[in-house]
Amino acid sequence: MTKGKTTIAPEVLNTLARLTTLSVEGVNRLSSTSTRFSRIFKRGYNEGVEINIRDDSVFIDIYVVLKNDVNILSVSHDIQQSVSRAIQETVGMAIGAINIHIENVDYPKETET
Repeated sequence: MTKGKTTIAPEVLNTLARLTTLSVEGVNRLSSTSTRFSRIFKRGYNEGVEINIRDDSVFIDIYVVLKNDVNILSVSHDIQQSVSRAIQETVGMAIGAINIHIENVDYPKETET
């Protein structure tokens, strides 16, 4: 058996968190992260998700826009559970924290009659 190590690129964790979040019922889209630096220099790559790794644990901040008529607390909890499970099962890393930031709620535009 060959010994060695496996390294996971932060982009992998970012993609996994983004796709998992978007699959949660009630999430309409991801929002831009709150830091100006990310908005100016990393648009697209970091859109909606910030990943930090400390002491072999993953800390994630997720910025979402929800659909209207959803229970915000329930959707936030579903995002946390889904992303935690996806990271742990896919890459085997421990979760330090998953913080959900509700940036807005999308309401349907009223149509003229």
